[in-house]
Amino acid sequence: MSGNQAEQASAAPGANGNANGNGSRNGKRKRQLLILTLIVLVIAVALFLYWFLYARFFESTDDAYVGGNVVQISSQIGGTVTAIKADDTQLVQAGQPLVQLDAADAQVAMAQAEAALAQAVRQTRQLFLNNDSLEAAVVAAETNLDRANDDLRRRQAGLGSGTVSQEDVKHAQDTVKTSAAALKQARTALSANRALTDKTSVTEHPNVLNAASQVRAAYLNYSRVGISAPITGFVSKRSVQVGQRIAAGTPMMAIVPLEQIWIDANFKESQLKNIRVGQAVEVTADAYGSDVIYHGTVQGFSAGTGSAFSLLPAQNASGNWIKVVQRVPLRVTLDPQEVKAHPLRIGLSTTATIDVRNTGKAQPAVTDYQTSIYKDLNTQADEIVRGIINRNLGTGAGTVAGADTAAMKRSAGAGGNAVAAPRT
Repeated sequence: MSGNQAEQASAAPGANGNANGNGSRNGKRKRQLLILTLIVLVIAVALFLYWFLYARFFESTDDAYVGGNVVQISSQIGGTVTAIKADDTQLVQAGQPLVQLDAADAQVAMAQAEAALAQAVRQTRQLFLNNDSLEAAVVAAETNLDRANDDLRRRQAGLGSGTVSQEDVKHAQDTVKTSAAALKQARTALSANRALTDKTSVTEHPNVLNAASQVRAAYLNYSRVGISAPITGFVSKRSVQVGQRIAAGTPMMAIVPLEQIWIDANFKESQLKNIRVGQAVEVTADAYGSDVIYHGTVQGFSAGTGSAFSLLPAQNASGNWIKVVQRVPLRVTLDPQEVKAHPLRIGLSTTATIDVRNTGKAQPAVTDYQTSIYKDLNTQADEIVRGIINRNLGTGAGTVAGADTAAMKRSAGAGGNAVAAPRT
């Protein structure tokens, strides 16, 4: 046997081994690919079942933020700031004093209005009293006219007998004319005075009512030198300073009632198909993580997209227009008890997930924000007006004066007004 044949004979068993090894590796790879394919199919089927049975009934967005009411506090009158009684981050209760203005000008205006009302009452009383004196003047003028007519008749009777001269008769006629003119003047004066007093009384007279309205206006301005919190909440954005001269309407600070908050969730327009008012929402805040879940309800949809209400709305009438998916803000109300347990701050980032399986219509939410700290001002002003009127009528002065002072004290306690206005 030659050398080449020997080498081929010796290499044949190795070649068979390599072929067997390659075949086993290929078979193993096929099994692995098959197993991988089966795993992918199982995962795909599981994901499809998860989407079909559960996930397709939910719409979620992380473009959601905490929103709430921000109550701007401003002065209703102008003045100089003399005291600041609340600062940023502090919790204030409804009716708690916030800012005090200098009350000197309001106090002077109040005194002038009260004096004008007192004078109006006294002048109106005089109008009613003048009716009696003018009626007496009419009676006196009628008596004088009757006397003048009698005297004229006697003189005319004596003229024929020669006992009375023609000149005396002429004088008597002139006296009758003068008395008639005086009677007419007295009746005119009585009618003019009655025109000012008919179908009214001293307290209901237009002059008194006008002066009373001026007192009420002055009292309202006086009570507004003390600026109080209209609602319970946290103070923020304080900008007012002691000694600052402010005008009416100047913003001084803001109050944020943290129990009146909601979620502004911006969903894509392609997600809105099955979203309805009243559907349940789960919200997680980045501040607390997924451990804290808030439960809420879809309250309503915005009337337009976010870009439509932006400061500079997009203009798409151009040749390089590119379609951008728009987002529509939804308002989500939260469970107050959950918010109380885990307080939120306006502007915090959240994630909102809506359960769209409930497609029924829900009752619209009823908004009822109100404050009661101003409701007693008109009542207190009415007490002051009644006190001034009664004192100048001369009836019930002591009792009404006490009610008047009590009203001012209540106003000082409610609005932080420590200055007592003068009384007429």
